[in-house]
Amino acid sequence: MRIGLITEGGYPYVGGDAGLWCERLVRGLEQHEFDVYALGVGPRRQAGGHRLPLPPQVRRVRTAPPWTAEGPTYGRRARRRFAECYEELAGAVCTRAGATGGAPGAEAPQEPRSLADRFGSALYGLAELAREKGGLAGALRSDIAVRALERACRAPRALCAAHEARVPDLLTIAAHLERALRPLSLDWYHDDALGAADLCHATTGGPPALCGLLARHFCGVPLLVTEYAVHLRTHYLTSGPHTAAPAVRAVLAAFHGRLTAEVYRAAELLTAGDAHARRWQERCGADRARIRTVYPGTAAERFAEAGEPAPRTDPGTLVWAGPAGPAKDLETLLYAFTEVHREEPRTRLRIVGTPAGPEGAAYLGHCRTLAERLFPNAAEDDRPVSIEETGPSQGTGETEGTGATGERRETGGTGEADAYAAGSVVVLSGGAEGFPAGLVEAMLSGRATVSADVGAVAEVIGGTGLVVPPHDPGALAEACVALLRDPERRARLGAAARARALELFTVERNTTAFHGIYLEIASRCPVRRAAQDEPRPFAAPAESLVPGHWTGPEDRSMPRGLPAWAADSTQPPVEEAR
Repeated sequence: MRIGLITEGGYPYVGGDAGLWCERLVRGLEQHEFDVYALGVGPRRQAGGHRLPLPPQVRRVRTAPPWTAEGPTYGRRARRRFAECYEELAGAVCTRAGATGGAPGAEAPQEPRSLADRFGSALYGLAELAREKGGLAGALRSDIAVRALERACRAPRALCAAHEARVPDLLTIAAHLERALRPLSLDWYHDDALGAADLCHATTGGPPALCGLLARHFCGVPLLVTEYAVHLRTHYLTSGPHTAAPAVRAVLAAFHGRLTAEVYRAAELLTAGDAHARRWQERCGADRARIRTVYPGTAAERFAEAGEPAPRTDPGTLVWAGPAGPAKDLETLLYAFTEVHREEPRTRLRIVGTPAGPEGAAYLGHCRTLAERLFPNAAEDDRPVSIEETGPSQGTGETEGTGATGERRETGGTGEADAYAAGSVVVLSGGAEGFPAGLVEAMLSGRATVSADVGAVAEVIGGTGLVVPPHDPGALAEACVALLRDPERRARLGAAARARALELFTVERNTTAFHGIYLEIASRCPVRRAAQDEPRPFAAPAESLVPGHWTGPEDRSMPRGLPAWAADSTQPPVEEAR
């Protein structure tokens, strides 16, 4: 199969959330061909960035900069057409679902189309205009767009917060929508681009999913959307009261909700990284029957040595390792360790943190200060708490934390693998986790774990470790002491955790799951072109290989064993334009 892999800001260039995961996916599926479409990659990154070496199954790479050209100046008819589509889009976004718009107690007026239909029709109308007339960037920033937004916000059935929008708010909304709709202006939706693919695989929601949505609309290419971090949830979490005015946040939340619902409606299948993300997709409108859970894959070979008993393992050492930031709630861990140290004075706590930017470095400094305050009488060479800082290794292409894929940075220096190998119990006190990649790494290392019950922790650990309530130093300390005093239980839990991680959370398991999903989609989507340059799975039914005239007497002139609709598959292949 030929896969159109749509990424954002990462693969095949260094940087971005999904870089390492995409690299492993492409290399693990060598039986398929890949065309990579990278959003947010400008000339500066192409010239100065380090592109990862591409395997032979990658046929080509196309990039789109994080900005778009102004595009042509529209004539009167094109401006009128743009105004109609944009006003319809703004009306579908700003209108309250289920609003009556009449006197109290009056029946709701009959709507010819639902808000979802109006939104989809307007979105595809703008895409068709961009395809015929050129880019939309200038029009999306024009007075026409701002006036359409103003009318939509002032309409009787508009969102309550939208009624309060002022001119600066409308300009902010228009600028955000222009950025969100930039994929409409790309020239990727033709038979020599995404239209040549058998399947579009968007590696995250948002702009990549919108590109796949347009490829499906213009070329009929089936769409697969992978969300390890649900795009709409991420928007909600990053759009707090301090970020913008209430009117701006309300309208943009409604827009992303409508866009997400349209993507979920059109996608053949959705994949989530865990049950937590899957529930979010269902709440955002996805059909449960079309969601598949595919856990992120972790390179198990990095932790093979830690998984074996080693003389350097200190039975009295607790370990925390991973990207450092306020969301990891290391304060709770430090307060819990004061109680652990009171019960077991010989215990040590080792924190190995990778700073997530300047904020992460500052947070590690704050933790050092807190540790010194909690243990003021400790000798310089015998401190019970050590906080080490590591940096990312070069060339991994990964960013901080669990990100969009659940992957983790690979660190230089001691790194997580060495830290896990040197300790006996791994502690995760994170206050906000998506997919807990650090927990998987500890499990692959064969270590007993104590984790706060956040995100998908309980789902991942599956009974092979101890789970305590979040932000509870007493419960965390009690669980740690219990494991420190019971080496047989530690060994038993560590072995069970490693077996579970090897079964569910490896790179091989991840790529095998996506191979099966690709074939599942291909099996129920028709072959779109008769002229082909390679065999296509499921282009003819299995019965066509069975000798006999099962097609019936009216088809005697056809080759033996082939139905009428499969006659074209006997023609010699025609080379496609590349």
